[in-house]
Amino acid sequence: MGLTRRLLTLLFAPLLALLPAPALGTGSASAVPLAKTLSIAQARSLPLGTVVTVQGSVTTPSGAFESSFGDKGFGLQDKTAGLYVSLRSDVHAYPCRHARVTGTLRDSSGLLTLVPADPSAVELRHTGQTVKPERVSTAGVGEATEGRLVKVVGRITQAPTSDLPYGYKLSVDDGSGSVLIFVNVQTGIDVSTLKPGQTVRVTGFSSQFGTHYEIDPRWPNDIKVVAA
Repeated sequence: MGLTRRLLTLLFAPLLALLPAPALGTGSASAVPLAKTLSIAQARSLPLGTVVTVQGSVTTPSGAFESSFGDKGFGLQDKTAGLYVSLRSDVHAYPCRHARVTGTLRDSSGLLTLVPADPSAVELRHTGQTVKPERVSTAGVGEATEGRLVKVVGRITQAPTSDLPYGYKLSVDDGSGSVLIFVNVQTGIDVSTLKPGQTVRVTGFSSQFGTHYEIDPRWPNDIKVVAA
């Protein structure tokens, strides 16, 4: 029977120990191992302050929520869950791009965020999977959907009110319970045509601010009037 690789290693270990060590970075393998990539659901289960690496598809453009979030971050989602990547710099992320991000888990007014040390901790590729919004009831927007791209259909029960300079807010209810829709200034959404009683389809990032959950649309097409 031939020698196994394990046995060969034991036999030649004394000889290898006499050879000079190779300089770091001269071999074909990286001298520094890559951080283990977790699913976003796994990352969400870890304590705040943990440094993690996740990857997925971008769901919101960089800076779409800047007026209320105060940063130029973006949403990220894989097959298991989603979260918000908080950045001070614009890395030009947009939906359908793939991103691999290393950062620290932080809380931002109730919303779980991933905060990279600097923009270089975000690796963007040009192509990624398209994330389809998950259809949920208005009352179903909560901790279970936080960080995901969601869609609801319901009647406007509270007309848009100004919360400038952050944006505008309105409420939508499909009969299961109302949900707050927060429209950030950067989205370019015109809320002046939205009236109580209209049935609307709203797509956006499932978010949280303080004790309430909300949907944050990304651009004008994310709010559609389907019945007057």
